[in-house]
Amino acid sequence: MKKTKETEEYFSVFIDGKPESKGKLKGLTFSFKDNICVKGIETKASSKILEGYKPLFDATAVERIRGEGGQIIGKTIQDEFGFGSFCTNTGIGIKPPKNPVDKERVTGGSSGGSAAAVKVLDNHVSIAESTGGSIANPAAFCGVIGLTPTYGLVSRHGLLDYANSLDKIGVISRNIKDAARTLSVIAGSDGKDMTCTAEKKDYEGYLGESVKGMTIGIPKEYVRGLDPEVEKGFLVTRKILEKKGVRFKDVSLRKNAEYSIPTYYVIAMCEASTNLAKYSGLRYGYTEEIENEHYDNFYSRVRGSAFGEEAKRRILLGTFARMTGYRDAYYDKALKARTILINEYKEAFKDCDAIMHPTMPILPPTFEDAKKLTPLQNYMLDLLTVGANLAGLPHISVPAKNTKLPVGVMFTADHFDEEKLIILGESLE
Repeated sequence: MKKTKETEEYFSVFIDGKPESKGKLKGLTFSFKDNICVKGIETKASSKILEGYKPLFDATAVERIRGEGGQIIGKTIQDEFGFGSFCTNTGIGIKPPKNPVDKERVTGGSSGGSAAAVKVLDNHVSIAESTGGSIANPAAFCGVIGLTPTYGLVSRHGLLDYANSLDKIGVISRNIKDAARTLSVIAGSDGKDMTCTAEKKDYEGYLGESVKGMTIGIPKEYVRGLDPEVEKGFLVTRKILEKKGVRFKDVSLRKNAEYSIPTYYVIAMCEASTNLAKYSGLRYGYTEEIENEHYDNFYSRVRGSAFGEEAKRRILLGTFARMTGYRDAYYDKALKARTILINEYKEAFKDCDAIMHPTMPILPPTFEDAKKLTPLQNYMLDLLTVGANLAGLPHISVPAKNTKLPVGVMFTADHFDEEKLIILGESLE
């Protein structure tokens, strides 16, 4: 695969290469979101603070893909450290990628470069990461498939952390078969990540199974206030599944609809501020000349120069929420709320195989429209994706049919029920 205009736009690093002819992943090229370590290749999470950092090791997911013949061709642009919904919060000096469907529109975030690369490159899969919807969101906006596995199914060893209790490595692809065979390779326990204890499965083995007899829950709170085109795509998808023998029933995710956004952002920002504290200008990445000054002044000067606006906002909010006197009121309370939200999902899964709703409530906005949104309006657009991510539940965004611009439909299953998502996704291809 040779360098093109598209690879320059969507990749932070691109390597010429062609697919291997052996292994389970033969015939496919792979890119990795810029927060996943690839040995010897600059990995900076699209942030100036890590400029020049080249890992001395491969992330476990990278190692497993290499071992099965996957040809690595580079790293994709993202929102800085994963902080965003549109991939417009790329770090200082990095241009946001443009949506291949309409160059006036955003790709979605934070894995925007990954979704766009998959849309334009043949036989290509991108390994991305989701904290609150960063795989499903750009997959929906770019019209591709985004599969986010259960928390703990894929090792996080070699991932630059955003929020440890939320981060999940997953797959963006053009078709379900590529997603299934890639997940089969990267999933499974890893001694380098104590949160990854899942047994390996052959997800390809579920391809071709029927959806007939499945019961899908529709949360009434998540199908209101949608863009008309999004609603149209969702209803068309529902009709297709009904014809294939799927039963639908109403379920309620009232608590998630009301509390998932504040719960998510408190947990995510607190954990992010802790994780990003190590980027001080001393050990690796961006630094400046040390003057005759107190360490705190040097630390603040370096971070002030190298972090983007959104990164600074989240660090400040997270630091405030975990300060002495505030941790109990915010972070600890958010952790308790997360348990309540998980239990609400578990209650819904007693009567259905999966939950279905639009991935995003809007069409991919133009760059101009995205600029007009306040930070709070930006955060609220994550409503449909943060619940499943908070709960660590597997979910998949698949493109809806008969829409003018890309629309995603999201299916969420119970923990470690990825095979149900594979079956549902394939039935819509």
